Amino acid sequence: MKIIIIGSVAAGTSVAAKARRNTEEAEIVVYDQGKDISYSVCGIPYQIGGEVEELSELTPRDAAWFKKRYNVSIFTEHKVTQIDHANKQLRVMELFSGETKIDNYDVLVFATGATPVAPPPFNQKQYDNVFQVRTVQDARDFEAYSVKQPKRALIIGAGFIGLEMTEQLVNKGLEVTVVQLEDQVMTPMDADMAFRVEEQMREKGVDLILNDTVKTIKGETSVERVVTTNGVTIEPDIIILSAGVSPNTELAKEIGVEIGKTGAIAVNKKMQTNIPNVYAVGDVAESFSIITGKPIYRPLGSTANKMGRIAGDVITGGNLEHRGILGTGIFRIFDLQVGQTGLTEKEAKTEGYEVEVLYNIKPDHAQYLGGKELTIKALADKETGRILGAQAIGQGGVDKRIDVIATAITFKATAEDLFHLDLAYAPPFATTKDPVLYTGMALNNAVKRNPLLTPAELVRRQNNRETLQIIDTRSKKDFEKGHIKGAIHIPLADLREKSIALNKESTTVTYCNKGVTGNAAQNLLLNYGFKTVYNLSGGNKNYESYLKMVEQKLNNIQNQIN
Repeated sequence: MKIIIIGSVAAGTSVAAKARRNTEEAEIVVYDQGKDISYSVCGIPYQIGGEVEELSELTPRDAAWFKKRYNVSIFTEHKVTQIDHANKQLRVMELFSGETKIDNYDVLVFATGATPVAPPPFNQKQYDNVFQVRTVQDARDFEAYSVKQPKRALIIGAGFIGLEMTEQLVNKGLEVTVVQLEDQVMTPMDADMAFRVEEQMREKGVDLILNDTVKTIKGETSVERVVTTNGVTIEPDIIILSAGVSPNTELAKEIGVEIGKTGAIAVNKKMQTNIPNVYAVGDVAESFSIITGKPIYRPLGSTANKMGRIAGDVITGGNLEHRGILGTGIFRIFDLQVGQTGLTEKEAKTEGYEVEVLYNIKPDHAQYLGGKELTIKALADKETGRILGAQAIGQGGVDKRIDVIATAITFKATAEDLFHLDLAYAPPFATTKDPVLYTGMALNNAVKRNPLLTPAELVRRQNNRETLQIIDTRSKKDFEKGHIKGAIHIPLADLREKSIALNKESTTVTYCNKGVTGNAAQNLLLNYGFKTVYNLSGGNKNYESYLKMVEQKLNNIQNQIN
């Protein structure tokens, strides 16, 4: 059996390595039009920023290493130009010489990856100061240009790569402007969580331009000036394109491989396409959601490695299957760690779930040992209590909380299950009631007895002039600093006595600074026979953050009009 793999980064080399582990009988050949193999795409921003000293650290293996270790023949700078699947042949061109050859296969694997999107007008011409962050060669090109000591950078797009590059270039001393087509950064997140990222960027001096895009470019060989659709003029020394990627499906389409709804190659759980003996893995293939079962496209190195291993096993007689993904991801932006897994609130509602939404604001570990504030937004299905998703932002401990919740979602855990997890505790690492455990406890309470109200829902009800009995349970000092419009100030200690003057039939909302005391007040009023009592999730702190977000969006719109 001869296996030919097109592509030699994470997915392609994983196919080759697993297939070889399973059998010594197969001949395994890999073609890649690039110079480098099996490298860390995700590490490139940190090499550009100087956190990774040598580019070679991102490329620990070469073709010779694979040949010696796995007896796999990898040909770099070789481009597959044509495939004749009826005869199981492909035409390959050596890029250096231009010579072509015909090779035969029994099994074909597409690991062709994805290409960064060059949005208009950058897709019309090449400029020497416009860069992408996708390959090791991109990093070399950037490094070569850096000798000109650029001072001002323009980043197009505010996803993972765009934000990581923002951090790295600011840390290198550049003035950075970020232009984002949508009205928030990190569009896979809910807007109210992404806003916390935006605040951090602005605090660090980033010029963030939302709801806008570059319309015109001035300059011949280099971009000297750009003008956005809304008339903003920017004069960058360098430009980074990070507006997303598009799967490289051209070769696959030519032989009739089915393309899925996401635009990537459709595969089954064994990574097989609709054509026998043809597989697709990595950033060129679509995955599916563990929660909904529907196709999704999340091009990440972790998923690419997993897909490659599964395909390599299946090709050589194994029975591994892809179990889907949650779209789990994490990145760092200056002082913040930002992670997410599963469905967002918007996605869950689109899928038809009636959701309970919790904002849990707690220290990541004991405050007396330097614990910093961690905000978790978590969702549960009201009907079943199943955890549907979570987003977390903080200065520490985000990764382990998101990973625990991702594991729980994978095994269809409920909010109550989350509370009963036996997690590691010691003051340097966690609080006695870990943020994950508290998330499970509070969500379970909300599903069963103590409903939560988000700031967005409270504002909506106020705008609709609903009759609400809002109780501020904080101290007099906090109340006088600022409170929700129409709120009655009754500290928790006085609530038992003063509840007699309240209307038990009115819809009541309790709140405190972050949610805990508001929950205690909610329990008290429910026990006293109040009909409908909500606790404002995340308290006044979360409510004020939401109002700031709304104000910022209105200002953005007003600036565009002007």
